[in-house]
Amino acid sequence: QVQLVESGGGLVQAGGSLRLSCAASGITVSSNLMAWYRQGPGKQRELVAWISINDNTNYADSVKGRFTISRDNTKNTVHLQMNSLKPEDTAVYYCNDLFARRPWGQGTQVTVSS
Repeated sequence: QVQLVESGGGLVQAGGSLRLSCAASGITVSSNLMAWYRQGPGKQRELVAWISINDNTNYADSVKGRFTISRDNTKNTVHLQMNSLKPEDTAVYYCNDLFARRPWGQGTQVTVSS
């Protein structure tokens, strides 16, 4: 049974940083294309960043240069380092594989104040 547990969100001022974590069980993150998604207020869930099996990374244009996705294979965990946060980054953040095939976790709320 796959379980994805996100953590690390919080309230931060614009320009600040947060580091999100996604602890996975029932899935080996090193063997999957893993991704972070977010859903802002009144918006659809969108893909933010993903990392390949070979550690190639890709980002949505809106976060490129500010966010960094990484993976800790020893802890079976995926991270999202978020710097220079903007109010428009406010959302619930989720992790999943790139094709969103796994059950969604509860997400972690990120709120950026102006």
